[in-house]
Amino acid sequence: MGVNRRQFLIGGLGAMAATAGLAGLSGCGGSSSSGSATSGDLAFTWWGNDVRNKETTEAIAAYGKANPGVKISPQPGEWASYWDKLATQTAANNAPDVIQMDMAYISEYGNRGALLDLSKYGADTSKFAAGTVDSGKIDGTLYGINAGINTPTILVNPKLFAKAGIDVPDDKTWTWNDYKQIAGELTGKLGNGIVGTASPFNDATLSAWLRQQGKELFVDKGLGFTATDVVGWFQLMLDFQNAKAMPSASAITEEASQSLDQGSLVTGKAAMAYFWSNQVEAVNQAAGTEMKLLRYPSLAGKAAERKAWYKASMLWSASSRSKSPEAAVALINWWVNSTDCANICLAERGIPANTEVLGTVKPKLSKAQQSVATFIDEIKPELADTPIAPPPGGGTLGDVMSRAMSDLLFGRSNVNDAAKKFVDELTSNLSAS
Repeated sequence: MGVNRRQFLIGGLGAMAATAGLAGLSGCGGSSSSGSATSGDLAFTWWGNDVRNKETTEAIAAYGKANPGVKISPQPGEWASYWDKLATQTAANNAPDVIQMDMAYISEYGNRGALLDLSKYGADTSKFAAGTVDSGKIDGTLYGINAGINTPTILVNPKLFAKAGIDVPDDKTWTWNDYKQIAGELTGKLGNGIVGTASPFNDATLSAWLRQQGKELFVDKGLGFTATDVVGWFQLMLDFQNAKAMPSASAITEEASQSLDQGSLVTGKAAMAYFWSNQVEAVNQAAGTEMKLLRYPSLAGKAAERKAWYKASMLWSASSRSKSPEAAVALINWWVNSTDCANICLAERGIPANTEVLGTVKPKLSKAQQSVATFIDEIKPELADTPIAPPPGGGTLGDVMSRAMSDLLFGRSNVNDAAKKFVDELTSNLSAS
């Protein structure tokens, strides 16, 4: 029996376990079903790209060489299928021992007893920068360790701007309306099916837009905004569409399921696109050209009012069903605290949260990673509070918004209906969890 990510996120795991007659998920180090690791053996899963896969494979080999008693079985994947697979494995009590986790889903897995309390098995975050540890805590329990400091960005292709005869915008003064206008001009001048920007509408940019208006995606009691609050967000989508600033509705739908190297920015079909800062290296390598990092826009054109934030690019978690919890946490500790690992992986997963590790590897970072480290440092005055992790059910926000956006752009709904449908469905998911 399979279970997909959506079923997991809105409570399907519990139903799945009950139907299958599986044991509870809360026990640490308990026995698991077929395929589980034996002592000293670790299944290790992550999603990634060509750069991350190569570096992760090298790091696993280095750890195995230094720790010959530990056998690591790698399970790489891609974002589009990663979470469905992990939900299925978790429901079958066969989750990998070490799991690359995302902020969007850590409360789902943690609150359902699927993740190990890392602090009980020697997790070491003693040298992490201030404010970078709490991202992995849910109700005070450490379910994930920050794999790297990250922040949302807009990446631009300077060559396409030059070809269009348009200056790269000043990211300290541009507004959301400027973004739309510039993207529309690029589409008109570049032609040949090239658009000004890939769709910038996702959960991170919604978070930025809401925060600039004194709202949040989530608060302690659940949803941090109402349908009225996001009518303007859906109107902005229509404005981008009407200005021909972004791809058609069908092209947006198609790109949502594509890998990074197939995306419109990488393939030269868009001049701008939203990315997390840790993805710059992979984007540059896949595109064969150097992209420029920009701050995302503000409402009034003042960077100091962007309400920017640092995010854990991803987290390292461990399955509560692991037969080797100490070995799993030892591997995670090595990954975040060892210069041996950092010298291999550098900053592909984000700027190291361990300040001593960062100081050691910073001179060795690639040009792209150096630019990210500089960017991360430069935006410190623009930072606001770090958003809380989505509560159970909140991890569905991206998918729910994508469906509401699709209905809007295909003309099946108006902005008010799209906003209401978005909030109603998300609220239902939160209530069901």
